[in-house]
Amino acid sequence: MARAVVLRREETPFTRTADLAEVLKVANPAWEKGKNPATRAFQGLRIHVNNELGDLEAGLDAALEALEVGGRLVVISFHSLEDRIVKLFMRKLVKGEADNLPRNLPVQHKHFEPKIKVHGKAQFASEAELKANPRSRSAVMRVAEKLR
Repeated sequence: MARAVVLRREETPFTRTADLAEVLKVANPAWEKGKNPATRAFQGLRIHVNNELGDLEAGLDAALEALEVGGRLVVISFHSLEDRIVKLFMRKLVKGEADNLPRNLPVQHKHFEPKIKVHGKAQFASEAELKANPRSRSAVMRVAEKLR
C-alpha cells in the first residue's frame, strides 16, 4: 500500500482524501471482506497525528492520581492498540513497583504491594447491545480499584 501511495504521489499530488482512499482500495482489494482498506490507514493516521496513544497513557496516569483510595477506574477502549495499553497499565500496577527493580535489592515491603485491584475480566458488549449498537462490537471495558 505504501508503494502505491508513493507511486501515485510521484504522478500527481493528493488533493482529496477520496483520492488516497481509492489508491489504497486498488492497491489492496482483498483487505478484509466488506471493509475498505483505507479505513485502517486513516485510523492509523488519526491515531498518530492526534497522539491518541500517548494521551491515553497520560490520561490513565492522571486518572489514577486523581482517584481516592477505594475509588474505581473504569476504562472503555475501542481498538486493540488502546486495549493493550490499558491492560499493560493495569497489569503493572497489580504487580507493584518492585517488579521493575533488580533482584536482591533491599526494598521496603510497600514496594511489593499492588496499587490497584482489577475487578473481574474484560467485559465485552452483550448480544443485545450489539444488536442495538453495532459500533460497540470492538469496545472492551476494564475496571480497577485503587488500593493505595
